[in-house]
Amino acid sequence: MTTLEDVISRSEHRNWLSRIASLQLFWVFLAAILACLALTLLTDAFASERNLFNVARNFAFVGIIAIGMTAVIASGGIDLSVGSSVVLSAMVVSVTMAAGAPFLLAAVMALGAALLVGLLNGVLVAYAGMPPFVVTLGTLSAARSLAMVLSDNKMIWDFGPDHNILIWVGGGSTLGIPHPLYVLAALTLIMSLSFKWTRWGQHLFAIGSSENAALLTGIPVRRMKVSIYMFSAFTAGLAGILMAGWLGSVTTNLGQAMELTVIAAAVIGGANLAGGEGNALGAVVGALLIEVIRNSLILLGISTFWQGMFIGTFIVVAVAFDRVRLFRS
Repeated sequence: MTTLEDVISRSEHRNWLSRIASLQLFWVFLAAILACLALTLLTDAFASERNLFNVARNFAFVGIIAIGMTAVIASGGIDLSVGSSVVLSAMVVSVTMAAGAPFLLAAVMALGAALLVGLLNGVLVAYAGMPPFVVTLGTLSAARSLAMVLSDNKMIWDFGPDHNILIWVGGGSTLGIPHPLYVLAALTLIMSLSFKWTRWGQHLFAIGSSENAALLTGIPVRRMKVSIYMFSAFTAGLAGILMAGWLGSVTTNLGQAMELTVIAAAVIGGANLAGGEGNALGAVVGALLIEVIRNSLILLGISTFWQGMFIGTFIVVAVAFDRVRLFRS
């Protein structure tokens, strides 16, 4: 005999499953898991220790920057300059270390250079009222040009007395796990808590949901926007330092066209291009799915020229999924 408690329990169970199924993050994570299982069955190389190590390291770089991009998109903006901030940071750390500076000083200078790009973006968007697309498109060109000037458009491969330290930080591993993945895990944890439990995170999503309402409630919108673009640039600068150590050399084409991949990871992970939605874990899962797809193209012998097609398709599908969800709600 069915009791009232049984009916209530089943109803709550169905509601819980419905909420899970409506989460874009759930479907993206499921797609990544299924892709990994399929590649494990179709190829012998995917599940190898070396390949999994490479996948983990490569997606960590995208995931780190995608967390910063998620913050910008959730606030209702966009940052096209992250790829140039990556190469500028990598070039600053490599040039200063090649000149004899210790790693810590060079890393601080590299992050400072990236933060200046973010500061410029934030000031022009927040105080000058310029469109984020135009501003960050301009700094995309300017920052990469500055990297060329710093290096005289030459490859930097000798990092001075602390050469091995930079190589260990970006290209080394501990307990079989690449160091960039540790950085990504720490950043994901910190920003997941910050987005949900800090005033900064609450203000960020309030601005993305309705900037006018945020102004009326007393939120310092302009200062918030500056801090958001600086955070995005910080994540790009951090990734630039790690990538310099991983590659063992830096050229001015580093990070080129990385903006599309990072934006795709953020959007696929649940960041709403209209603002007001996004989370750090979603950005990480989106980055993982993109890297698994890229890796699968290589292992299956498919031309990597198709990578842009897959990324573009996933962006459209992710946005369409979000539109359908909002329409149903």
